[in-house]
Amino acid sequence: MSGLVSVKAQGILFDMDGVLVSSIGSAERSWRRWAAQYGIGNAETLEVPHGRRAIDIVRLLRPDIDANEGLRLIEDLEVADVADLRVLPGVKKLLEGLPLERWAIVTSATRRLLLARLAAAGLPVPERTISGEMVERGKPDPEPYRKGAALLGFLPGECVVVEDAPSGVGSGRAAGCRVMAVLGTEPAEELRAADWVVRSLEEVMVVATPSELNITFSPV
Repeated sequence: MSGLVSVKAQGILFDMDGVLVSSIGSAERSWRRWAAQYGIGNAETLEVPHGRRAIDIVRLLRPDIDANEGLRLIEDLEVADVADLRVLPGVKKLLEGLPLERWAIVTSATRRLLLARLAAAGLPVPERTISGEMVERGKPDPEPYRKGAALLGFLPGECVVVEDAPSGVGSGRAAGCRVMAVLGTEPAEELRAADWVVRSLEEVMVVATPSELNITFSPV
């Protein structure tokens, strides 16, 4: 697919990690430390599913432990590890041009981790956020993005989700949103369920009018 595409929406729902900030290094290091502390084999090469809530990963890896205790440890590790965290290309410019009431962050991260990573990256905390502990079922369930759309006061079909992971793409699609996937975390073939795939948010322009958002981009 080539050439410019223009779509209209009422709101935009952004995932955080891999979309607004690069945190993959922190996540990998922290989960491997966590796995070593909990005696998981081959902890030094552990690969965890990106885009899932930490508590769901804890339950997957160690279903025998207190999940909340495991969550507290991985949260502490990730909050402390922000050395190489950075804002991804095009993000600041894009967010600065969006009316505050028309965008939200919908993340699998906890509220505490969300605040820590935005602060480390120098990004503002939006007025509206959905974090991992605010839903009963995390991505790829549709609940996070349904709640995100409702938080903005729009129907899911009136919103565009911006994601980087298959679980998030699945969540947005299941919620009834249109989904734009950003390359970087996963190859394009893993994101084929998205409506569109872009190389980065540098290639996305949004013009806000009183009645809608006009989103223009070049899909890969």
